[in-house]
Amino acid sequence: MTSDFNDFNRCLKAPMLPVEVFVKTIRHIFVLIIPEIWSFSQLFVSLQRQINIKMYKSRNLPNTRIDVADALRGIAVAGIILYHSVEHFDIFTEDPIVHTLAIDQTVADVLAWLLSGKMYGIFAMLFGLSFFIMNDNQQQKGKNFSGRFAWRMCLLFMFGIVNVAFYDGDILMLYACYGLLLIPVSYLPSKWVWGIIALLAIQPVELYCLLTGTTIDHSTLFEIYGKVISTHEHGSFWENTLTNLRYGFELNLRFNVFSGRLTQLLCLFILGMQLGRQRLFYNEGLGVGATAGMGQHLKIWHSILICSAVVVLSLSFVDFGNLDPWLKPIYNLIILLMIVSAVVSAWYAFEGVRRVLRHLCIFGRMSLTNYLLQSVIGSAIFCGYGLACYRLLGTTYAVMVGCGMVVCQYLFARYWFSSHTRGPLEGLWRRLTWI
Repeated sequence: MTSDFNDFNRCLKAPMLPVEVFVKTIRHIFVLIIPEIWSFSQLFVSLQRQINIKMYKSRNLPNTRIDVADALRGIAVAGIILYHSVEHFDIFTEDPIVHTLAIDQTVADVLAWLLSGKMYGIFAMLFGLSFFIMNDNQQQKGKNFSGRFAWRMCLLFMFGIVNVAFYDGDILMLYACYGLLLIPVSYLPSKWVWGIIALLAIQPVELYCLLTGTTIDHSTLFEIYGKVISTHEHGSFWENTLTNLRYGFELNLRFNVFSGRLTQLLCLFILGMQLGRQRLFYNEGLGVGATAGMGQHLKIWHSILICSAVVVLSLSFVDFGNLDPWLKPIYNLIILLMIVSAVVSAWYAFEGVRRVLRHLCIFGRMSLTNYLLQSVIGSAIFCGYGLACYRLLGTTYAVMVGCGMVVCQYLFARYWFSSHTRGPLEGLWRRLTWI
């Protein structure tokens, strides 16, 4: 295995054509990363059987499409586009920006509080929910979905490689690796799953570092950022593609460690799966109307909303000081829960809210396509090889560009769904999953 990693490092350092880097990067990632996670999953399942854990079994209830989940997915993708625009698609230039406004810093602070980390987190939670629905549907047919889902994650990883060629901040490759870990967890009974969620929610890595005085060296992360940003500012399209393929996966992995998202995203994947088991997003009553049968579930969502809002309000006036690396990710998680619970509560309480959010349902049903599209369009707008707006637009104007991207992609989604039932990449992903 050591020789494999040495070969991988040599292939990244050696001067090669973009095609050679692309092929060798794919080969080594598939050889080193995905098989290891798959082997761990199989070992975990085997241990469960040996120690006679009572495994989770489907309740054989129908899994219909959840409109509010589509709305949340649409909110997440739209929020990702807006915040990527704030960040100029990962180009943090030190040069003066031509067109700025006095409110730029305020806009940046507000959107960072509302969007940064939360939109990717919602995306991760809904990923776990989707896994539950697919896995439960197959269990009800008497089929094992594990192998098929592992193949589906390989396909997602390949979508991520395409995406990272345009935008170095791709999350799909990491999500594919996280997704494989859902396989062993899905066999566990719910009380075990809640225990894992609780453990991951308290940021165990950051807590360990705090209690032991251990520090993680992040210097390599900033060195890579320096190389990548310089290429984005001054490089050609092919130089950007090569740099993104070479450093994108490592950059995102290191950033997830730096920001405390390494365990938090896995927590949200598993939480989404568990919320599916508890059927908290479903409207399963015998009555009429959107709130029929949601009484008990709505009480839970209302409780989450009230508790999270109180905690967020309280912590907003607290200086975390030396505890910031540990508490800030937890604070962000609570904001995320507040957003999700507010959307779900409002969806089932108000018809007007449902009418408005149904537009985002359209956007959310094409989330994979929209995510890749924003990478292609945003990089062309902000990178030096395109319009070079990273040096032209301040935060407020960049957000306006992001809003324009959301509107254009929404109009495309409406046009596409007028004659199709799934988005272009969603349909391709589904067909390849079941070949």
